[in-house]
Amino acid sequence: MFETEGFIEDCRNARNESNAHAAVRAVVERVVMNPDQIIRALGEPTRAGAFPLYRTDDLTVINFVWGPHMALPPHDHRMWAVIGLYGGKEANTFYRRSPGGLEANGMRELSEKDSCPLGSSVIHSVINPLGTLTGAIHVYGGDFFAVPRSQWDVETQQEQPYDVEYFMNLFEESNRPMTEKSP
Repeated sequence: MFETEGFIEDCRNARNESNAHAAVRAVVERVVMNPDQIIRALGEPTRAGAFPLYRTDDLTVINFVWGPHMALPPHDHRMWAVIGLYGGKEANTFYRRSPGGLEANGMRELSEKDSCPLGSSVIHSVINPLGTLTGAIHVYGGDFFAVPRSQWDVETQQEQPYDVEYFMNLFEESNRPMTEKSP
């Protein structure tokens, strides 16, 4: 049975292991195998957003809900992460730095019950390829909201400081079509 507090405690304990990234990945892999339990605990996603569940200097747990066809531009985290999907799909494009900006360096689409570790130097963009919401638990090996990092302009490929407000607005924009359909 998934319980938010129990999951966070398991992640905190895994964070203290010698290979914290692998230990947290095992925790996330285990819980996403039962997506219905996550939905029972967190509620059925009804709107896109980044919903923090836990935040300290060395660990952040976020319930991300991607809006229909929502896209995030290339960005980095500068800390390891583990992504686990409990509903929908998440298409990741990975990049590496090049003299002209960024160069695509692989793709991976995650579906319900999939998990994926990201190293601290990974640069990626994210797209929800579906016309429905996608739910994912992300666990970060640091304070996701406090670590300075980068994002890249989609058109110019130029690196710039990460703008949390810009990203949060992308979530809100993805909610508009859903609220416009509501009576």
